[in-house]
Amino acid sequence: MAERRTGGFALTVLVGLAAGVGAAVGGNQVWAVADLTRSEESSSLVTTFVLRGDGASVPLATALGLVVLACWGVVLVSRGRVRRVVAALGALAAVGTLVTYAVGALTSVRDLADDFTAAGLPGVDIDLTRWFWFGLACALVSAVAAVLAVRRVPGWPEMGSRYDAPGEQGAARPVEDPSNLDLWKAIDQGDDPTR
Repeated sequence: MAERRTGGFALTVLVGLAAGVGAAVGGNQVWAVADLTRSEESSSLVTTFVLRGDGASVPLATALGLVVLACWGVVLVSRGRVRRVVAALGALAAVGTLVTYAVGALTSVRDLADDFTAAGLPGVDIDLTRWFWFGLACALVSAVAAVLAVRRVPGWPEMGSRYDAPGEQGAARPVEDPSNLDLWKAIDQGDDPTR
């Protein structure tokens, strides 16, 4: 049997997992905040909008990030065609996370600006937070790692068949149910009954 090349297996999986976690966490944070440098009387209203966070975070990014993490877990324990299909699903979810970050940023800023305009505060400056930029970078790295995984997964090492369920290994020998006395007698004779 030919030895399987690892093809950056450990590095790709670790980077993909770390980036997936970052993208999922970043998606659950506030992405857009308002500049509070306007007048004193509008400051409390602006703070209320920011703390409430309406339209300022995008939970879909978190959900897709969690799908990416689940796919990495399945890629680690599966083999063959199933592994490649799950890697492709993970890549699709990772690209979806990246798109969600891009589109979500635009809609978050627009929705927050609309809220301020409706409250009689047009022209409030709205900025994207560090969480957004962190999550966006993680989503980009996650997408690259997932696409690399789809390409390289056929050459990666797989778990051995000893981890499969007993019925999947072909013709297994019938299991006898020895009594406790038989087990103790086997131990006394120097046999290992666990084999």
